[in-house]
Amino acid sequence: MTQPLPDIARTHSPANLLALDWVGMSGIDLSLQLAEPGAVAQVHGRADVAVDLPDPQVKGIHMSRLYRLLDLLGDAPLSGEQIAQTLHDMVASHHDCGSTGARLAVQFDLLCRRPALVTPGLSGWKAYPVRLQGEWRHARFTLHAEVQVGYSSTCPCSAALARQLVEAAFLAHFAEQPHLVAQQVAQWLREHASLATAHSQRSIALVRIPLTEHAGGLGLMPLLQCVEAALATPLQTAVKRADEQAFAQLNGAHLMYVEDAARNILQALRADYPQASVSVRHMESLHPHDAVATVSHEAQP
Repeated sequence: MTQPLPDIARTHSPANLLALDWVGMSGIDLSLQLAEPGAVAQVHGRADVAVDLPDPQVKGIHMSRLYRLLDLLGDAPLSGEQIAQTLHDMVASHHDCGSTGARLAVQFDLLCRRPALVTPGLSGWKAYPVRLQGEWRHARFTLHAEVQVGYSSTCPCSAALARQLVEAAFLAHFAEQPHLVAQQVAQWLREHASLATAHSQRSIALVRIPLTEHAGGLGLMPLLQCVEAALATPLQTAVKRADEQAFAQLNGAHLMYVEDAARNILQALRADYPQASVSVRHMESLHPHDAVATVSHEAQP
């Protein structure tokens, strides 16, 4: 006769009788489905999961129960309703431990093809890091989505200083010529217009929005498109020289401080995402430190 396996969590009491806020697992690999137009439907994700342990007499939770519930996340496209149900099931699975709350965070890259700016038929893959944070606590469900968007930022001050140097060089070169010929000016500009250039840097915007249980999907692609349109200089994938030139033109037409980027994004989100918050980071090419800014709907009049 096979002897029953020992279950220490049930038969032993903790040495120190203390309740615990959260107990669970971190970094669980998952296969997830997405229903985002234009994006890859099957993605690799990682999850952090936990329940509370309010009863100090209970030694530990049943992590295998949480693991098996997480495995069901890949059976259907991710949604607020699905995450809410998973959190409810997590609490129910630990009724014998006295758990009343659950927490679930899911991270993955939303992967889609992005076309080149001007070259027909040219495109490349681009990944957008996403984090979903859901929680059931005090009989209340909350869910937030965080998306990360990369873009280029050109410093307005640096651009003004560069233009001043170009202007001074132009005036010095043509000082003795009262009448200028357009072709001469064009040739000078081709050779000397970049004698001073504004500094640009790769930058990151992190946007956080609340989602509801009955939102009818995550809606990540429309959110990303709104942010990229507000910035106007999203990072590119495949480029030819014509696309690189078009990108340079966009950077010149949309000079921005870190403050400008944060304000522009939040303003663009206000109509459809009134509770959004925005954090931006410009990874300076002039300094060995970054410039950062944060803004949220709560700070607005």
